[in-house]
Amino acid sequence: MKEEKKFLVAQLGRAVGLKGEMKLNLHTDFPEQFKKGVKLSTSRGEFEIENYNEKRGLIKLKGINTPEDAKLLTNSKIYISEEETRKNCNLEQNQYFWFDIIGLTVIENDEVLGEVKDILRLPQADYLEVLTSNSLVEQKLPKSFLLPYLPNFIKEVDTRDKKIFVTGAKDILEAS
Repeated sequence: MKEEKKFLVAQLGRAVGLKGEMKLNLHTDFPEQFKKGVKLSTSRGEFEIENYNEKRGLIKLKGINTPEDAKLLTNSKIYISEEETRKNCNLEQNQYFWFDIIGLTVIENDEVLGEVKDILRLPQADYLEVLTSNSLVEQKLPKSFLLPYLPNFIKEVDTRDKKIFVTGAKDILEAS
């Protein structure tokens, strides 16, 4: 059986109150995925959400019923599977999960510039970290570069064919 990849979506903070509630620090744009019954993975085991109060930023996990129980989980990272993420998050048109973007081939004017290695969240915008293709590295261009994930650079994302079509990216690469 194939092990399903899980993605970091949040981190548990301090215990709050007397019933085992904890502060939830989100690492996702989709807080709606924290629904009652959703299964979460942490380094301390698997848990099920009993309640999530988005306004207060508090989460209650089944089986965690005291402040002492909650304190044992402080700073634990929370992971959710791709399947759960897709099931619990509704994307709008031209929205994508990061795990759908990472690994895509970056193409400008039919030239392969590289592959998306990671996405960095910076104050101005999200940036694609692109590993430059070997043929361009052989031409003495940088091994990687950052491409803003903005409409004036990103023309089309094709997750089926694993390609992202861009404009202006080669200029950024050459100036890096």
